[in-house]
Amino acid sequence: MKKTLIAAVLFLAAPLAAHAACAPTDFAVQDFKMKLVGAGAAARLSLSGSLVNHCAEAAAAQISIDAKDTSGKVIQSKKGWPAGTTNIGPGQSVEFDLGRLFRFDPEMQQYTVGVADVRTW
Repeated sequence: MKKTLIAAVLFLAAPLAAHAACAPTDFAVQDFKMKLVGAGAAARLSLSGSLVNHCAEAAAAQISIDAKDTSGKVIQSKKGWPAGTTNIGPGQSVEFDLGRLFRFDPEMQQYTVGVADVRTW
């Protein structure tokens, strides 16, 4: 019974260990750019950049993007995993474009981007 309990605790704790090796500060978003593609009702956003892993281990990071009006009020906020369920190796980067997650609004004038979460797949 005691061995079964210990084994159960280890299985429950294992996913947590995979989650804690790297922190959001170990990742950086570089060359973030906003571009409007098309015009009128067909306009769509391109919110692209590069996500760089500065952690000593391979991991994945979720980024968050806030679209704001001229006063700084958040109009839309979205999160995405640029590398999907693939870990990014130490010192490596992945290109992303998360503009497709947003519905274009002409009031969106400012964008902030940051790393929201980190995990190992």
